[in-house]
Amino acid sequence: MGENKNAFLSSKQEQKIIEAIRLAEKNTSGEIRVHIEFETSTDHFQKALEVFNRLEMDQTKDRNAVLFHVAPYDHNFTIIGDEGIDQVTPDDFWEEIKEVVISYFREEKYTKGLCKGIEMTGEALKIYFPYQEDDQNELSDEISYS
Repeated sequence: MGENKNAFLSSKQEQKIIEAIRLAEKNTSGEIRVHIEFETSTDHFQKALEVFNRLEMDQTKDRNAVLFHVAPYDHNFTIIGDEGIDQVTPDDFWEEIKEVVISYFREEKYTKGLCKGIEMTGEALKIYFPYQEDDQNELSDEISYS
């Protein structure tokens, strides 16, 4: 946890990603977070699940939070959606989004990949969890690090 959080994203890149989250969340009542993981792991899904729970992403009203978990040192990207999303979406719901993000990552365009994936997530969730007039931002849009 002692990593410099800017070792992966500059402040300008962070702001672009946060803005992408804010725009995507105008389409949906879903909540989107990005976490950058500097600890290496052999089980990225489990690590992402731990982060999801630590960030209390399972506490949203509709259980419709999404975590983009990026492990730059391990070259890994994982998407986790909460049970509210899993209950109403097809099993391959995240595949296209994940493939698009990874295609940008292969070109080392991390910010562009995350922004595109976040935009796609907002559009995809709009079908199942449209934005509501009384929608509240239940989770921080800030990028978290460990």
